[in-house]
Amino acid sequence: MKFMPYFAVHKEYILPMKIVFLLSTLLCISCGSKQERTLPIVKKLTESVYASVTIQPDSLYEAYAIVNGILERNLVEEGALVHKNTPLAHITNSSSALNAENARLSLQLTASNYQGNSTVLKELQEDIETARLTFTNDSINYKRQENLWRQHIGSKIAYETRKLAYQRSKNQLNVLDNKFNRTRKELQTQVKQAQNTYKNSQITTGEYTITSKINGKVYALYKNRGEIVTTMEALALVGSTSNFVIELLVDEVDIVKIEKGQKALVSLDAYADRVFEAVVTKIYPQKDSRSQTFKVEALFIKTPEKLYPGLSGEGNIVIYEKSDALIVPKEYIVNGNSVVTDDGLKTVEIGLQNLNEVEITKGITTTTELLKPE
Repeated sequence: MKFMPYFAVHKEYILPMKIVFLLSTLLCISCGSKQERTLPIVKKLTESVYASVTIQPDSLYEAYAIVNGILERNLVEEGALVHKNTPLAHITNSSSALNAENARLSLQLTASNYQGNSTVLKELQEDIETARLTFTNDSINYKRQENLWRQHIGSKIAYETRKLAYQRSKNQLNVLDNKFNRTRKELQTQVKQAQNTYKNSQITTGEYTITSKINGKVYALYKNRGEIVTTMEALALVGSTSNFVIELLVDEVDIVKIEKGQKALVSLDAYADRVFEAVVTKIYPQKDSRSQTFKVEALFIKTPEKLYPGLSGEGNIVIYEKSDALIVPKEYIVNGNSVVTDDGLKTVEIGLQNLNEVEITKGITTTTELLKPE
């Protein structure tokens, strides 16, 4: 009896043997791995927009000097409570003091000239009195000579001489009167200009003391005594003591979903395991080109016990809430609009969604068993 070698098996048996081997391999694989399954559930679903959070005091602003100088001293300490117009710092500048003194002396001089106690107006008044006496005398002599000339008494030369003296003294009196009025007006203008200059120097001197614009707290002082102060550098940071604003940075793809009055859930690193409710109060329309985000402001419904500028955390702005949504885990969604069932892929319609869950509005029910995609 002859036996054929293994490699000499007839070719019609090779294909069925391959199929059997493949089926047995698939059966082993399926037996060794059990695919995860789940059923959709009905529950409340909240759709929200994520945002990074920074806490800042309300009315926070940086105090600047509007003049240059040297910081003589800070008049308050960091953390001090201040009222509106409370002095914060004082700057020195010797030139401003000299300018103020010069303006005061100039005002005194021009005021004295205007009041007539100086030689300027006094001399003019004396000249006018002299010219008036001369005019009166020349007028009398002219009238007398005119009457004599009408009576053909005296010479024509004497008459014309008296007339010329009368006209000359009259013109001289008019010139002096006009000069006096013009000089008085000029001195009056100089007094007003000197008053304005002096007031301006007083204002400028006052500007060397930086004051608070609000009732609040001094959160920072940026300069020390003796340092140079310019109009381009802030001297202090002042803000509210009790009212704080939540600044949320929202990605540009989500900003169109944000509206005033929406609720925000805020968690702060300083308050672990606590969530604070807030309300959106302001949306800034300008995008930050560096971070590609928009700034949104919100206010606490109940403010935490202690807050400091710069506290950070995370926030979720609630866009929509639904109490009876049909929910499936997000990892069970295939291609954005399908789920895997025992009958194969099934197309569904997506509703609300958050980071982990998706609402199904059409296509399956609570009894549809879903397979987790591998």
